Amino acid sequence: MPIRIVRLGAPRERGEGLRIGTVRRPPRGVPKADFARRDFYDVWLPALSPEPALVTMALTAKDSRTWNAFLRKFRAQMSKPGAAQLLDLLAALSHASDFSVGCYCADEARCHRSVLRALLEQRGARMAA
Repeated sequence: MPIRIVRLGAPRERGEGLRIGTVRRPPRGVPKADFARRDFYDVWLPALSPEPALVTMALTAKDSRTWNAFLRKFRAQMSKPGAAQLLDLLAALSHASDFSVGCYCADEARCHRSVLRALLEQRGARMAA
């Protein structure tokens, strides 16, 4: 029952379970009633999304220096008690439940979900490949 890290809006994979959207904003132009049906997310958890200024930093990062600064700041945000507790909870749930965590970005390597993957792994979460 590992956690899958997914791109929101992509077709669901078999066994993916509940899809958690770790994004700052809901999908534009999509009625709330259609979020799950259109493969965005079942539950919205913006507390595991970068703060607005960090979203801007990530989206405009053109070089590795800026991207690495984003990574440092986002990791610091995720080390705060509320976010750290949520990550601990998800890691524990990964041993008993099927679910996925996602964002809209096309490339996981240039997305905060790569950091979420690493932080969940550090907490002993069961992760899908």
